Amino acid sequence: MPTHLEALQQRAAFFTDIRRQIHRHPELGHEEQNTSDLVAKLLAEWGYEVHRGLAKTGVVGTLKCGDGGKSIGLRADLDALPIQEENHSEWRSQTDGKFHGCGHDGHTTALLAAAERLAQTRNFNGTLHVIFQPAEELLSGGQVMIADGLFEQFPCDAIFGMHNMPKLNKGEFYFCEEPAMASSDTLHIHVQGVGSHGAMPEHGVDATLTACHIAIALQSIVSRNVSPLDQAVITVGCIQSGDAANVVNGKALMKLSVRALKPETRARLLRRIEEVAQAQAQSFGATATVERIIGCPPLLNSIEMTRFAAKVAQETFGADKVHTDQPPLMGSEDFSFMLEANPNGNYCFIGNGGGENAYMVHHPLYDFNDEILVPAAAYWCAITEAYLK
Repeated sequence: MPTHLEALQQRAAFFTDIRRQIHRHPELGHEEQNTSDLVAKLLAEWGYEVHRGLAKTGVVGTLKCGDGGKSIGLRADLDALPIQEENHSEWRSQTDGKFHGCGHDGHTTALLAAAERLAQTRNFNGTLHVIFQPAEELLSGGQVMIADGLFEQFPCDAIFGMHNMPKLNKGEFYFCEEPAMASSDTLHIHVQGVGSHGAMPEHGVDATLTACHIAIALQSIVSRNVSPLDQAVITVGCIQSGDAANVVNGKALMKLSVRALKPETRARLLRRIEEVAQAQAQSFGATATVERIIGCPPLLNSIEMTRFAAKVAQETFGADKVHTDQPPLMGSEDFSFMLEANPNGNYCFIGNGGGENAYMVHHPLYDFNDEILVPAAAYWCAITEAYLK
């Protein structure tokens, strides 16, 4: 019998076409109807029990073999980004303003390739759940799938996820124990002052000036309230206030991105942001109200499952293709919700190649490297068979 790598290589052209088909027709979060239709159709043809509707467009395929009581979940994301693609490949996006700029088209396809192979070999004893999740870019799809009953309907003793990463060696695997990616919180700070004529500022309370001082004061939180050995970021990405030069504005809106690797650090940042904003506003005679728009916890890998997954990858691809010292990233991933609900799992990276000059994910010129479809799918096959012996 051919190895997974050999068998998957024979199907590489088919799945490359699938990946490029998905790339041509990108869909944003919770709108992935055509993509989920394609996924469901293929899974059903291969003998999976298909469930649809979690988080609106999510798909779960279940395959049972033997009498084993253990179950495993493999997750891929479905959605694209609201970015205009600048590539000119024949498979470039055909929808203006939408683009698979993070490689979710490749993640979906790699898991489909593994699903077909595992359905053919059935060399495992237990239950496999392949989970196709919508709206990862909104940092909400994983949370909604869980709220809709993902793990109640499809219990998983262990769960695994994977993401491609440009600049890392093509087709090689990278593992990080415990904090692997940061939390992400989007906050809006609403500053309320009193409007006035720009020539008579003494009759008003300047919300614009207040917002600027809040922005400066917020930068003291990481440097003075977080250990230098920890990692955290507070970014004030936007301040909106007024339109005219001769107006003291009564309102201002600040938009923040807040990230941390540890849950306790995240909690401290969120508390201090509110305290600092309100205190600064009060000093100007204004008020500040902090609104939490969306939040995603840090991605915390299980040490045991990370070491297990790395060992499987080493046995499959060779120790020289597997790296166990990947540093954590300050980017975020809503697979963290799944690991929060079910901590027995791992999220790893596969190199997309390209070296230092490669375009990073979310860049208009990024493109998923089709040459990593086979190793990614082979990894999924190996993880399934090793866990469900």
